[in-house]
Amino acid sequence: MDYVFEELYEKYHQDLFQFVFYLTRDRTLTEDLVQEVYIRVMRSYNSFRGESSEKTWLFSIARNVTIDYFRAQKRKNNLVTQFFDWSKKGDFIPDHKPLPEEVAIKNEESQEMYAYLEKCTVDQRSVLILRFIQSLSIKETAAILGFSESKVKTTQHRGLKVLKTHIESDHLKGEAYDE
Repeated sequence: MDYVFEELYEKYHQDLFQFVFYLTRDRTLTEDLVQEVYIRVMRSYNSFRGESSEKTWLFSIARNVTIDYFRAQKRKNNLVTQFFDWSKKGDFIPDHKPLPEEVAIKNEESQEMYAYLEKCTVDQRSVLILRFIQSLSIKETAAILGFSESKVKTTQHRGLKVLKTHIESDHLKGEAYDE
């Protein structure tokens, strides 16, 4: 099992880490979630039937771990919201410093593209990340997300349309400011 784990780690760790990071935008959280992915892989590798590639199987687990985390956070946030009275205005001091995650994303073009990806739905973002950042095929993307190939194509098309609309809109705004 150690050999299998090392092989999976060597082949896919960088891609796996990037995939989860693009979904979370938090390096520390990504490290924790990727560790959870590897724990699940170790527990369930014997049940891997080979119906998909190891990479597809690994990314499916990563997606499920990430979704599970966000669902748990949503439940926790709902409990906190119910407990506190947020209608009272407190003496909150806003922190305008960039978050460590924002500092980690140094490349300006990457920041812009990620901002555009944020305007997409979660499904669109997942498809676009897997297809264009991770360079997976439509078939692999469908297997990871549990979608049909036609749903991947449709979601990809709609996601690209959202990106194009926002990029063009921002470009036109930029031209208006330059005048």
